[in-house]
Amino acid sequence: MRPSRFIKATAVFAALVTLPLASSGTALADERAAESYVAVGDSYSSGVGAGDYQDSGCKRSNNAYPVLWSNANSPSSFDFTACSGATTDDVVNNQLGPLSGSTSLVSISAGGNDAGFAGVMTTCVLQGESACISAAEEARGYINNTLPGKLDTAYNAISAKAPNAKVVVLGYSRLYELNGSCSVGISEAARAALNKVADELNEVTNKRAADHGFSFGDVRSSFTGHEICSSDSWLHSVTFPLGDSYHPTAAGQSGGYLPVFKSAV
Repeated sequence: MRPSRFIKATAVFAALVTLPLASSGTALADERAAESYVAVGDSYSSGVGAGDYQDSGCKRSNNAYPVLWSNANSPSSFDFTACSGATTDDVVNNQLGPLSGSTSLVSISAGGNDAGFAGVMTTCVLQGESACISAAEEARGYINNTLPGKLDTAYNAISAKAPNAKVVVLGYSRLYELNGSCSVGISEAARAALNKVADELNEVTNKRAADHGFSFGDVRSSFTGHEICSSDSWLHSVTFPLGDSYHPTAAGQSGGYLPVFKSAV
């Protein structure tokens, strides 16, 4: 083959190879632009503790990871129904209205309220180490024995209403850095017991999500070094008003939850 013909042939081959890549990139961009996103779940998804709330009831925050992701990606539609205090039953009964066959993305955090985590924290703060550890053990029993069925019901409901959606289940951070900088508050044994509850809640949720074909976003590693008793906490300790206690700050939503959600999506 003459050199000029070889060069021309090489150029044509290169053009043919790059054309599908360009089309693929365009298709991905168009798909992202057409995303229809619904964010459901409890206070960790609504953004309690992150401030700048859209309402006083569900305390949906403009600093919550669903809003941050939506602002950055401009989906074709965005419905934010996550609500403070929501259980899995509340998600099923009150939050799935926007879901449909055209929904392409759903995020959810749920299970902590079913396990009575707020009550466990109240016990730990007010009643001391022994009562705290007992309450934590009771919560762990619920998580392992009853919560899987509750999660199945919620996940089945999401799949039924949004059969074409990618579903991302977000977990929960550990609350405390053990052997950290806290000199007051609950005991180290109580902190360890609460972290163990969070670990089991994540493990059970991860398993149920996987069995339903959902993605699981584990935020524990992103919060490592940013728990209560660390030098740079992304979680509130006891606050006034009390409702923000033990929830992520705005930094926890943007630095802890958002990157994990983005990676899962």
